[in-house]
Amino acid sequence: MKKAKDEMRTEYQRSDFTKLERGKFYAEAREGTSVALLEPDIAKAFPTSKAVNEALHGLLSIAEQASRITSRSTSRRAKRSDTSQ
Repeated sequence: MKKAKDEMRTEYQRSDFTKLERGKFYAEAREGTSVALLEPDIAKAFPTSKAVNEALHGLLSIAEQASRITSRSTSRRAKRSDTSQ
């Protein structure tokens, strides 16, 4: 049987939510800040925002290098096949 949408879990109390502020991070979100939910094993490997950002910067760097290598090697192969015909 499904619960009604307005029912809260038993571990929560309405009094826990009296200090909430609607739109608290709206301005930051509008400026381009993004939030990503990490799976538990990933969060364990990268426990801080700095660690996540460093890993992603490294991945972007590798992807850019791989892209440059691929585009050069592809254009060389295309030139070789054109001249061999």
